[in-house]
Amino acid sequence: MSASKAPYVKNNNGTQIQTIGLGTYTSLGGDCERATLHAIDVGYRHIDTAYFYENEGEVGTAVQKKIAEGVIKREDIFITTKLWCHFHEPERVEAACRKTLQNFGLDYVDLYLMHWPYSYVYRGDNEMMPTDAKGEVELNDVDYLDTWRAMEKLVELGLTKSIGVSNFNSEQLKRLLANCKIKPIHNQIECHPALNQKKLIALCKQHDIVVTAYCPLGRPDPAKKQPSFIYDDKVQAIADKYKKSTAQVVLRYLIEIGTVPLPKSSNPKRIEENFKIFDFKLDAADHAVLDTYNTGDRLIKMEHAIKSKNYPFHLEY
Repeated sequence: MSASKAPYVKNNNGTQIQTIGLGTYTSLGGDCERATLHAIDVGYRHIDTAYFYENEGEVGTAVQKKIAEGVIKREDIFITTKLWCHFHEPERVEAACRKTLQNFGLDYVDLYLMHWPYSYVYRGDNEMMPTDAKGEVELNDVDYLDTWRAMEKLVELGLTKSIGVSNFNSEQLKRLLANCKIKPIHNQIECHPALNQKKLIALCKQHDIVVTAYCPLGRPDPAKKQPSFIYDDKVQAIADKYKKSTAQVVLRYLIEIGTVPLPKSSNPKRIEENFKIFDFKLDAADHAVLDTYNTGDRLIKMEHAIKSKNYPFHLEY
């Protein structure tokens, strides 16, 4: 399947991305490089990573190999990475971004996200979860607006084409929009049928912010047959109707409710399967079934940061 078969969505700054991306969290030890190489061959032109994932180098190596082979040009591929919580102090932001670019071996990234609205004490570039004597993560009170202003400078410096946020709730997003010079192009959030985020998606749409969806398949566990929206007979029946898998049905649902899903896989067949979701559409009855799984349950709670004034999950959305 060629890259042209996957539609693109426009960002509010004129750039564009494919409506699906390759997620890379926990993909390490060469798996990430192999997954990225295969994804590019399949037609993916949107790769999502982060400093915290410790695999920016593998993504960069894969991208450079495919550029050298003439499969892609740098401008064909959209690379997203993220500023981790220990780099939130404004004076650390530029150096953090430059370190990321060094990891990739690239001159710029397409999108630099603030990974979380809360921040940690800095104890060194590689100490990403600094802990105190009690073993608790050391939080600090950097205002994400100050971090954002430092991120705006990265665009001016040409280190990133765009900036955005991740895991921001409605209030944090509104406060940022009221105080920014450069508007975020994306808010990357956990989103799947059990947490369909329709209210936050509506708010983002109102402000022309694209929602990218992490954990779109809810981290399937075949042994436990969880989550139910992947393993239930009702969803299997929808999949059978379209000659697709339940995972493909869920990814299609997420696109149709207004997100760009980022399924993570290092399995070549799954990488291909996740991309083959643009040749069918769900009907209203299918949506009604998938909507019933929305319990509001999060997989990623980050409870160690619950005492931070910027912890995002005290609100419904």
